[in-house]
Amino acid sequence: MPGTGELHLAVALDGAGWHPAAWREPAARPGELFTAAYWADLAREAEGGTLDFLTIEDSLGLQSAGRSPGAAPDDRTDQVRGRLDAVLIAARIAPLTRRIGLVPTAITTHTEPFHLSTSIATLDYISEGRAGWRPRVSVSPREARHFGRREFPELSPQLLADPATARHMTDLFDEAADAVEVVRRLWDSWEDGAVIRDVPTGRFVDRDRLHYIDFASRWFSVRGPSITPRPPQGQPVVASLGHGPVPYAFAARASDIVFITPGSAPHARETVAQVREAEIDTERTGPPLAVYADLTVFIDDKPGEAAARKRRLDELDGAELSTDTAVFAGTPDELAELLTDWRQAAGLDGFRLRPGVLPHDLRQITRGLVPRLRRRGVFRAGYAESTLRARLGLRRPASRYERSPA
Repeated sequence: MPGTGELHLAVALDGAGWHPAAWREPAARPGELFTAAYWADLAREAEGGTLDFLTIEDSLGLQSAGRSPGAAPDDRTDQVRGRLDAVLIAARIAPLTRRIGLVPTAITTHTEPFHLSTSIATLDYISEGRAGWRPRVSVSPREARHFGRREFPELSPQLLADPATARHMTDLFDEAADAVEVVRRLWDSWEDGAVIRDVPTGRFVDRDRLHYIDFASRWFSVRGPSITPRPPQGQPVVASLGHGPVPYAFAARASDIVFITPGSAPHARETVAQVREAEIDTERTGPPLAVYADLTVFIDDKPGEAAARKRRLDELDGAELSTDTAVFAGTPDELAELLTDWRQAAGLDGFRLRPGVLPHDLRQITRGLVPRLRRRGVFRAGYAESTLRARLGLRRPASRYERSPA
């Protein structure tokens, strides 16, 4: 049951950290943000804390100080701009880790699902069953112009209430749900026994175990099968971020995990109830969504240190941190208490923590928070499962195209 048993804990990695001024901290490594060694060090640190998985952020446009959907790029030069491809980062660090799950972000809106399916399936092979995927919708008209195939309307908080804009947003999430469905069907398009490697008969593949998916919808017409055999997990884990009814419906249709952004324990309880309503409304047939609360964290050992550090970063940036999550600044003990309270009050399955500054706050999670959670008896001492699905309590499904035994 959610809220009981083992707590699931993930970490969200983004650049130098989730505070815009994080790169200016003395312990930050801004000169290494675009190197494989930087990301490998973060992944090994997260794995050292036996975290369930890490996520890697990505987008199709430069970062912006604006937080609203479709926020325009700005001319600021005092914040990190530019990033590496999340799926390729995950593929690079996979051989350098052994147990932690790797969940990169990849955009559905302008990326063909056939390409997404092969990329994530390949990551699952490289990581030996530790891959996941966070589908993300792109709403920006500037990002649409990178591809030149569609025109998107300008968005602002005021326009989101406009019926035409609301329909456009719903369409984008419906398209994303279809994209995930195509990807999932392509993962299933090779049965598990399709690769036979029979040297005496000269048969490498059993062609009868490869299947056309013949998917057709308003947005896609995909024949299949995939060019990549079925991933080790069968279905790599799909996770999505939600802030309201439309994203919750998308998660209920397409995902295994949903990240929510509550501001308090009561708010978390209300949001979990909305997610469960979305599961009913969409007639979800699979296991219930695992619900993780996102939280931006600044952690230091001494009381008051983390809050003072955040204030200093706010001053450097010229504004108080603006984010879609609740912001925690305190000690590892205080954070362990908060996570335990929120989990019990809201029935959460786990948390995805966003370190304010990397690598400092990641180390505080793995070396400070995790030992406190273990002492409370809610977090494991090591990895027992070899695949991400198994760690999250998800069975390995059979291919939907698998032939019934005679």
